[in-house]
Amino acid sequence: MLETPRANRLHIALFGRRNAGKSSLINALTNQDIALVSPIPGTTTDPVYKAMEILPLGPVVLIDTAGLDDEGELGQLRVQKTREVLPKADLALLVVDATTGITSFDREIAALCRQHNLPLVGVLNKSDLADPDLAAARAVLDLPWVKVSSRTGAGIEELKQAMIEQAPQNWEPETILGDLVKPGDTVVLVVPIDSAAPKGRLILPQVQVLRDCLDHGVMAYVCREFELEQTLANLQQPPALVVTDSQAFGLVSRLVPENVPLTSFSILYARYKGDLATLAAGARAISALKPGDRVLIAEACTHHRQPDDIGRAKIPRWLNQLAGGELQYTWSSGQGYPDNLEDFKLIVHCGACMLNRRSMLHRLQQARSRQVPIVNYGVLIAAVHGILERVLKPFGL
Repeated sequence: MLETPRANRLHIALFGRRNAGKSSLINALTNQDIALVSPIPGTTTDPVYKAMEILPLGPVVLIDTAGLDDEGELGQLRVQKTREVLPKADLALLVVDATTGITSFDREIAALCRQHNLPLVGVLNKSDLADPDLAAARAVLDLPWVKVSSRTGAGIEELKQAMIEQAPQNWEPETILGDLVKPGDTVVLVVPIDSAAPKGRLILPQVQVLRDCLDHGVMAYVCREFELEQTLANLQQPPALVVTDSQAFGLVSRLVPENVPLTSFSILYARYKGDLATLAAGARAISALKPGDRVLIAEACTHHRQPDDIGRAKIPRWLNQLAGGELQYTWSSGQGYPDNLEDFKLIVHCGACMLNRRSMLHRLQQARSRQVPIVNYGVLIAAVHGILERVLKPFGL
């Protein structure tokens, strides 16, 4: 992988009315013509995600949204899609046409950003056509305001500085496992290569855990599950940690001595991207499932289904066995949950490798607010194999 994964980039969303200049501002920020610009209102329809490098911010994702004042039935659907960007963003830009000023639509999006605790920078665009008063803008909406011209580039550097100042300092955790081990320690990574493994490469969590080991001076040994016993025998001392693919938990937990800490890539990601304690509580709620209960299996992305797919086949089979009968399953793929979330007795979420931390925390909060237990694949698989407490021990849970 040569580029920073999208989930690990700072997500910056641009909101505003139609023709406020959001797409033009993206072009000015990146110094490239990457967003479609037109004087026709409503050029941007669904949110558009653009992974970019903006110095000195670094790797970011710019999210270009439809205008908040879009009209008609289709327009309202576009506005709804714009609102759904809020929980995914780490920082927001409110783009206002300086020739028309701040409107009720702008005040509405500012209020929504406050509800989501989303840092917000006000941008008075088209300052080459008008001379906006920053003090007057602050009197209407108490925000840090910057006046810019996307056409001439005036104010772009000042906007970047405001973005740096307002961007959350803790938008991404510093480490995946570096706080669990010490420099010089040995970690064994168990990576099965089966029909679901991508040909010629590792999956994203495996790559990032390996990189995290390197970043923290940890010596990583990578092996397949059937090579683990020989790998452990070759080491002069027991490893400080063994990390396995969750689907190999059964074999790996039998081979790794009880005094050696054990966890999985998915559980590391559960902590890195969200709240491991919430997912652990969800795993402990599995025992309350009864035949006929509804279970939502939520995946953040779409992928090619394997004959014995983890989400479509294995997890339903395991849960049916634990419940003592057939459960009712609903599957969702993509960025949202079904509206009837409270109808489910359990949510089983994927590992969230394609989501940023803010998105996953929002999904967890949605489940908590509806009082629906939620667990992810790795934590659930540990519970199924009866080793939940063991794999949570490295985290003090």
